[in-house]
Amino acid sequence: MSPGTDGTLHVPARDIPLPTTVSRAARATMTMVQALPAVKVPSARDLDAWRAFVSQRGDSPEVTRGMALACSGFVDTGVKAEVEEIQDAGAIVYAATPEGLASDAEQVYLHVHGGAWVDGGGPAGRLGAVFAAGSLGRRVWGVDYRMPPEHPFPAGLDDCVAAYRALLRDHHPASIAVGGISAGGNLVAGMLLRLHDEGLPMPAAAVLNSPVADLIQAGDSWRTCPAPQDLGEHVRLYAGGHDLREPYLSPLFGEIPPGYPPTILISGTRDFLLSDTVRMHRALRTAGCRADLHVFEGAPHGMFSGQAPEDHQQAAEVRRFLDEVWKESP
Repeated sequence: MSPGTDGTLHVPARDIPLPTTVSRAARATMTMVQALPAVKVPSARDLDAWRAFVSQRGDSPEVTRGMALACSGFVDTGVKAEVEEIQDAGAIVYAATPEGLASDAEQVYLHVHGGAWVDGGGPAGRLGAVFAAGSLGRRVWGVDYRMPPEHPFPAGLDDCVAAYRALLRDHHPASIAVGGISAGGNLVAGMLLRLHDEGLPMPAAAVLNSPVADLIQAGDSWRTCPAPQDLGEHVRLYAGGHDLREPYLSPLFGEIPPGYPPTILISGTRDFLLSDTVRMHRALRTAGCRADLHVFEGAPHGMFSGQAPEDHQQAAEVRRFLDEVWKESP
């Protein structure tokens, strides 16, 4: 390695082996993912190409399950859940109630799926709500928010806020937690800023699982842990011409409001959003908020797609955190 005159570190080309410090299942998943061919992403200006890109996903049960695991941030516990579509939430919402849940259980988790703002909805979003309900042992509202290319920002954020407003009709804020992974984490962090600005009460807790917190991609790990595909076009498609520094788009450019809920943040040492996650954690800590950060060894973005023991450990940490916060809530 040699430093440049401007401080840039020049790293020679080298092979980076799979980490030996993760489980065998984790290494197998990394091997499989790294063998996948590179995905060519359309230009954000070519909406027809994006429509074709989004529609090329298969709808087989295997594809739906894989997408649900990758875009939910939870695991398949085998717990069955009854799912109903809420008709009056201002957005499409899948309400999943896990088998065996007490009829008088009050807590509910508002779940926002990931998928780079273009994937993870529909049947995958419905199944993702089931996985979240089984992992948390709580009722889950999965928001099937509108997505580009037909519905760029702020449509998806509007849907998340509408679903939260609908929850407030029948739930005390102290019984509500909110969370999302990747693009879903971006929407949750933006939603929390919107809730404050619109005078709505904050939920009891938040889960930010590898959130996209800075759309200008200034964080160090965008360069040290490159994304598997260029997400610049996804960002431009979602932003729809808005300034990427708008706080509702890039929550790290906003001011952490008073009353921000206790938050658990999750990332991995090979996650290209590690910097966004730790910067968000630092912003919350600087503002005096409770913020718990969990960084998993060797984990890429989205962990190991729900296939490894580490994924179950992550889900257990989220459940433990929410149980603790809900126990402390008035």
